Amino acid sequence: MNPQEQLEQRGKFRMTVFEEEYFQGKSCEFRFECQNILDRDFRKIRSIKVENGPWVGYEYPEFQGQQFILEKGDYPCYQAWSGNSSYRTEHLLSFRPIKCANHSDSKITLYECEDFMGRKFEMCEDYPSLQAMGWCSKEVPSIKVNSGAWVGYQFPGYRGYQYIFERDRHQGEYRCYNEYGTQAHTNQIQSMRRIQH
Repeated sequence: MNPQEQLEQRGKFRMTVFEEEYFQGKSCEFRFECQNILDRDFRKIRSIKVENGPWVGYEYPEFQGQQFILEKGDYPCYQAWSGNSSYRTEHLLSFRPIKCANHSDSKITLYECEDFMGRKFEMCEDYPSLQAMGWCSKEVPSIKVNSGAWVGYQFPGYRGYQYIFERDRHQGEYRCYNEYGTQAHTNQIQSMRRIQH
């Protein structure tokens, strides 16, 4: 990224992280990704204020482990970012901005089989239940992001594990569930929504 692009990006993404819950303890503002909060002399992140842009937080350094979507707002404790997740992590250790999010121009294609084979379904709207909209399975074996950024959830109603799908990662192509994230152990996705910017 050249210096001009860095300047343009600065205003688009901003969040403040805190070492303790309810915005207590050591804090630091970020405008760019952080691969390991431990390198910044933090022990962990336990609360967050997102001022601009969507971000994704990870439970481990180097963008590894469970993913959590962080849109504009306050996250005073882990329940705020994990929501109805069946997976509980009380801190985050790395995070990055989601640069391609565009709520008004988002399109994604779900495929019945790996490698973009079988029946497909294109989506431009949020769906709290993929089965209710006509998807005949609890599983989504491959995904192609045509535009924008999306978050998929393990269960209906935007619950369970979260998987972030972006147009500018993997060229927007997720050929099998192993590419959904380092924590993906199944291709079960039952609800999806566009990421807010």
